[in-house]
Amino acid sequence: MIQNTDAVTGAGLSVEASLVKCTLQGTARLPAFSIDGDFVLGGAFFLHYQMQTVVNNYTTMPELPRCTGSFNARDLRFSRTMIFAIEEINNSTKLLPGIRLGYQIYDTCSAVPVAVHVAFQLSNGQDAVFYKGSNCSQSSVVMAAVGDSGSTPSISMSRILGSFNIPLVSHFATCACLSDKYEYPTFFRTIPSDYYQAAALAKLVKHFGWTWIGAIHSDSDYGNYGMATFLETAHREGICVEYIESFDWTYPQSKIQRVADVIRRSTATVVVAFAAPGDMKILLKELALQPGPSRQWIGSEAWITDPSLMSFTFCTGAIGVAIQKSVIPGLRGFLLDLSHSKVASSSVLTEFWEDAFNCTLAKTSHPNKRVCDGNEDIETLKSPYTETSQLRVSNMVYKAVYAIAHAIHNVVCHKKNATVYCNKYIRVEPKQVLTELKKINFSQNGYHISFDKNGDPIAFYELVNWQKSESAIIEPVTVGYYDASLPMGEQFRINRNLTWLEDGTQVPVSVCSESCPPGTRKVLQKGKPICCYDCISCPEGEISNMTDAPDCILCPKEFWPNTEKNSCFPKPVEFLSFGEVLSIILATFSVSGACLAIITAAVLFHHRTTPIVRANNSELSFLLLFSLTLCFLCALTFIGAPSRWSCMLRHTAFGITFVLCISCVLGKTIVVLMAFKATIPGSNTMKWFGPPQQRMTVVSVTFIQVIICTVWLVVSPPFPMKNLTTYKEKIILECALGSAVGFWAVLGYIGLLAVFSFVLAVLARKLPDNFNEAKMITFSMLIFCAVWITFIPAYVSSPGKFTVAVEIFAILASSFGLILCIFAPKCFIILFQPEKNTKKYLMKKM
Repeated sequence: MIQNTDAVTGAGLSVEASLVKCTLQGTARLPAFSIDGDFVLGGAFFLHYQMQTVVNNYTTMPELPRCTGSFNARDLRFSRTMIFAIEEINNSTKLLPGIRLGYQIYDTCSAVPVAVHVAFQLSNGQDAVFYKGSNCSQSSVVMAAVGDSGSTPSISMSRILGSFNIPLVSHFATCACLSDKYEYPTFFRTIPSDYYQAAALAKLVKHFGWTWIGAIHSDSDYGNYGMATFLETAHREGICVEYIESFDWTYPQSKIQRVADVIRRSTATVVVAFAAPGDMKILLKELALQPGPSRQWIGSEAWITDPSLMSFTFCTGAIGVAIQKSVIPGLRGFLLDLSHSKVASSSVLTEFWEDAFNCTLAKTSHPNKRVCDGNEDIETLKSPYTETSQLRVSNMVYKAVYAIAHAIHNVVCHKKNATVYCNKYIRVEPKQVLTELKKINFSQNGYHISFDKNGDPIAFYELVNWQKSESAIIEPVTVGYYDASLPMGEQFRINRNLTWLEDGTQVPVSVCSESCPPGTRKVLQKGKPICCYDCISCPEGEISNMTDAPDCILCPKEFWPNTEKNSCFPKPVEFLSFGEVLSIILATFSVSGACLAIITAAVLFHHRTTPIVRANNSELSFLLLFSLTLCFLCALTFIGAPSRWSCMLRHTAFGITFVLCISCVLGKTIVVLMAFKATIPGSNTMKWFGPPQQRMTVVSVTFIQVIICTVWLVVSPPFPMKNLTTYKEKIILECALGSAVGFWAVLGYIGLLAVFSFVLAVLARKLPDNFNEAKMITFSMLIFCAVWITFIPAYVSSPGKFTVAVEIFAILASSFGLILCIFAPKCFIILFQPEKNTKKYLMKKM
C-alpha cells in the first residue's frame, strides 16, 4: 500500500512542493536475485517448501511472511535458468539490441500469502519513499513476470497483477481454470493446460485396460481442478474410481497416514496421482514406512520427472505425462559456474551450497557441519540443481523469458533498412507488452512458441516411465508421446517397451471384475460402480459375440446359439427321413403289409371256387384287399421331406383309401345280415341288396370322402411348414393341416363309418359261426376303433417328427388289424385245414 503526503516547508513551497511524496506502507521484501536494467522482468519461484507460521497477537505489527523449511534445488535451477535466458538476450544482437533487461526474482515458497506480497512488490517496487507529480499511481516496476511454479499462487498473483495489466507468464501453473480469460485476462503459460493432461492420463489408463483405479490429488487449485477434469474424462472412457483422496503437505500426520492406509487397503492396483512434488514426497515417505501391496503409479507432469522422488524404489514402473525433454545450449555451464565469491554474495546460493555439501560458509564453526574449504566440486554433485539431462520445466522458463522479450522487442524496436533500432528511453506500459504477447509466434532452439486465445501453448507431452538403469538408479525414460494437435486416434503413441510395478514386464491388471467372455453379459452389482459386475450366461436362444457385452442379442428365428453362446448357427432341420431307423422299420412294415395283402388276394383268387371264398362275398373281399394294399402303401407318403404335393397326397390318400376299406367292411357286414334275413320264409331281402347295391354302397360312401377331401384341398390344402415352436433348438419340417376342420372332417367320417360297421358286426356276431364272418369283423373294427381313439391324444401330444410316426403307426396298426382279423382265419383254413373248406362243413350247423 502507498500513502501520499504533500511535501511543503514552513517558509513556503520547497523544491519538492510541486511533487507528491509517496510512502510504501509495510516492509519491502528483498528479492532472491535482482539486477537493474532498462526494462525489468519479475520472477516468482518457490525456493523453499514451507512458509514460517507466525501466531499474531494483534498488539504489534505482524512480521513479513517468510519462507523456511527444506531448500528446493529444482526451483533454484528454474530461477537460474531465467537469469541465464536474460543474460543470453542481453548479449544478443538480434533480440533487443542495445537494451539490457533486468530482473527481480522472489521466493514464494508456494504459499499464497507470500505470493500475494510478491505480486504487490512487483507492482510497487522497493523504494520506501518516492515522489510523483500528481498522485502515487505509477507504472509497474516490471513489464511482465515469470511464475509461479504452482497453480494456486499463480491464481493469486494473476488476480493482483491483472488489475494493473501486468502479464504473468507461468512455466509450471497448469490448472485448466487459468484458461478463463474473463477471470485471468493477463495470464499466459508456456506449459500446456491440465485439460489436455487429464485427457492424456485418462487415455493412458484406458489404453492399458485399467478400469478400476484409485485417485489422489493435492488439496490445491492444481490438484482439485486437475483431478476434476481427469475424473470427467475418465467417466467418459468408462473408467471407475474406487476412492478419491486429497491431501497437502500442511496436513497433520494423521491425515497423511489415513490417505496412505486407503491406498494400502484398496483393491485397485493402479493409482493416479495429480499432485505437487512436495505433497507426493510427504505421502511417499509415509507409504515407505509400512510398505503395502505393490501399486502401479500414474503421475501428472508436476512430480513424474522430479528427481527427488525417484529414490522411492517401490514406485519403479511409474508412468505419466511430462513436459517435452529439451536441450538449452550453455545452460549447464552457467549453472555450474558458481565460484565461492559468487555463492557467498547471495544468501540463496549460500543456503543451497551449505545444504548440498553439508558444510558452512560462515567463519564460525557449526556443531553439525564442517567449514566449506573450497574443495567442493559442484560438477560431481548429484542434485536436482545440476540435473540437466532431462531439461523439461527449465525449458518452459526459458521460453517464457523469450516470449516476454519478443513482446518488449515488438514495442520498442523497429526495423529500418535491415537494421533493428530499439529505443530504451521510450515509456512502455505493461498493457503494451500484454497486447504484443498475444501476437508472438517464433521459434527458439527449435521449439515453437505461441499462445492461443486462452493464453495456452499447443499441448504436447512425452510419456515417461520410471525404469532402472544399469547402475540400479531409477530414471525417467521417454516411451511415447501425446500430441493434442493431431487428429483423434493419432494423438497417443507408445514406441518403446515399458517397465511395470516391481520391475515387471507384464502389464498389471486393475479391474473391479474380470472381463465377461463372449456368451455372457454384464449384470451390475448393486450399490457399486458400473465397472463392478457379475458375468451371467446368456438366456436360451441369445448370444453375445463380444467381451463385456452389456446385453445378449436374440438369434434370428431359424438360428440357434452354439454351446459357447457366442455365435448363431442355422438350426438343424428335422423330419422323418428314409435314412432313419424308425423310418426304415415303418417302411418295412408298410411294404410287408402291402405284400401280405397281395399274397392274401393271390391265395383267395387261387381258391376262388372253394366254398369259404364264395360264401364270404369274394368281390368285396378282393376290393377290401385292394384298399388295404393302398392303406399300407399310403403310409410311405408320410416319410421323407414334406413338399407341397406330398402334403396334399398323404392326407387325401389316407382318407380315401381308409374309407374305401371301411366301406368294403360295411358292405360285407350288411351282406351277412341280409343273407340270414333272406333265409326267413317269405323274405326277399337279398333282392334289395344284391351285388349292384353292394357296389353302389361302396362307391357312394367313398364318394362322400372324395368330396370332403376335394373341398379341403380347394379351400385350404395342407402345405409344408417349418415348425419353430415345438423345439427352440431345431426346425421341424412338417405338413401343416391348412384347415383343421378339413382334417378332422376326414378323420371323423372314417370314425363314423368304423363305428357303424362295428355296431352292425356286433348285431351279427351270434349268427352261426361256420357261415358268417361277423365275429372277425367285430374284432377288426374293435381294433380299428381302439387304434384311432388312442391316436387322437397321441397325435396331439407327440412332438415334431414323432407326430408323423404316430400317424403312420395308426395306419399300419389298423390295417394289420383288419387284414389279420378278417382274412387270417380264411387263409388258415384254405392252406392248413382244407377239410373244412367244404360246403358240407359250412352247412352242418345250419
